[in-house]
Amino acid sequence: MENLVEIENVTFGYNARPILKGINMTAKRGQVVAIMGSSGCGKTTLLRLIGGQIKPSKGLVRVAGQNVAELEQDGLYELRRKMGMLFQFGALFTDMNVFDNIAFQLREHTSLPEEIIRDLVLMKLHAVGLRGAANLMPSELSGGMARRVALARAIALEPTLVMYDEPFAGLDPISLGVIGNIIRRLTDTLGLTSIVVTHDVQESLKIVDYVYFISEGVIEAEGSAEEMRASDLPFVHQFVHGEPDGPVPFQYPAPPYAEDLGLSL
Repeated sequence: MENLVEIENVTFGYNARPILKGINMTAKRGQVVAIMGSSGCGKTTLLRLIGGQIKPSKGLVRVAGQNVAELEQDGLYELRRKMGMLFQFGALFTDMNVFDNIAFQLREHTSLPEEIIRDLVLMKLHAVGLRGAANLMPSELSGGMARRVALARAIALEPTLVMYDEPFAGLDPISLGVIGNIIRRLTDTLGLTSIVVTHDVQESLKIVDYVYFISEGVIEAEGSAEEMRASDLPFVHQFVHGEPDGPVPFQYPAPPYAEDLGLSL
C-alpha cells in the first residue's frame, strides 16, 4: 500500500523545551494508525505538524507526497480540504443544529446547490447512525452522539485523511464501541487513512492496523495490535496493561523524602 503520510526524522520543541526528537512514522492509504503514549509526549503535536499548523524544527512531514512545511497558504488550504479532523469532545458549533454543523464546510468550501448539500449531509448522518437527529441542537445530544456528529462533519468533504484527537475520551462503554466501529468501517468503506491519537489502549487495539508508542519524544515501540499486546518491552507492557509504576514512574523526580522534610538520618 502507498504511504499517504510520511514523517521523517522530525524534531520539534516549544521554545527551549523539546517535544519530539527524531520521529519516523508512516500511515498507508486505507489504514487505521494509532499514536499512543503518556500525556504531554507529543501525540497531538504530531497532528498539528501533519495539518500544517506548526512546522518541524528539523525533518520532513509529507502528506500525499507534498512537503507540508513548504506549502504556501493557498496550497496548504487545498491540502487541508483533503483532511478531516475530529477534535476532542467534538467541538460542534453550539448555535447551529446538527444539520447545519455538517453543512457548514460544504457551504464554505463548495458552490453546491442546497438540495445537493441536503442529500450529502443526510448521507453522512446516516453513515454514523444519526439521520434522525438532524434537527437537534448540540445541547440536546449525549456525549457519544456529539462525537458521531463531529465525525460526520469530519468526512463531509470526503477527505483522504482523517485525524482523531482522543475520540474515545469521556465516553461510556457502548459509545466507545460504536465510535470505534464507525472509525474502522468508514476507513474501510471510503478508503480513508485514519490517524488516531488516544489513551484508550484496549478499544484502539480492536480496530487499528498499526500502532506507534511514544515516550519522552521518541518512538519506543511500533507494530501491529497483536505485536503490541504480546510485547515484553517494559514501557509497552506497562501502558497496555495499565500498570501504575514502571518505566513511567508513579513518583515525579524529587530529592529524598527525608531531605525534603528536613530530617537528618
